[in-house]
Amino acid sequence: MNQVVLLALIGAIAWGFWALFADVATRSMPPEVAMIVSYSVAIGVAVVYAWYRGTAFLGNDPTALWFAGLAGVASGVGAVAYYAALQVGSAGIATTITAMYFVVAAALGFLLFGNTPAISDLAGIAAAVVAVALIAY
Repeated sequence: MNQVVLLALIGAIAWGFWALFADVATRSMPPEVAMIVSYSVAIGVAVVYAWYRGTAFLGNDPTALWFAGLAGVASGVGAVAYYAALQVGSAGIATTITAMYFVVAAALGFLLFGNTPAISDLAGIAAAVVAVALIAY
C-alpha cells in the first residue's frame, strides 16, 4: 500500500476516535477544558514522535516557525469552535461540517498559490459539499 495512503488512513481513523472521545468529554465538561486536555496530550504525542525521528526542531527556514505558529492559531480557533459545537449540538453534524476544512484549503491553494484545479478536483469538491449538506441537514 502507498505510504501516503496508509498514513492518511491512520490519521482518518485516529481523528474518528478523536471526534467520538471529544463528543463524550464535552457532555460533562466545558468544551474549552476538553480542548486543553486533548491538545496537551497531543503535544506530548508529537514531541515523542519528533524525538523518535530525531527531528531538528528549528529546521532550516526560520520563516517556517511563523507559518507553524499561524497554523496553531488557525487550529486553535477551529478546535474551540468544534468543541463548542459538540457541546451544543449533534456530533455528526459538527464533525461532518468541520471536516470540510479541505475545501477551504483547496480554495486557498487555488487563490494564493496559483494551483489550477482539474475538472476532477472541482467535481470532487462539489460532491463533498453535497454529501456534507445531505448529512448535516
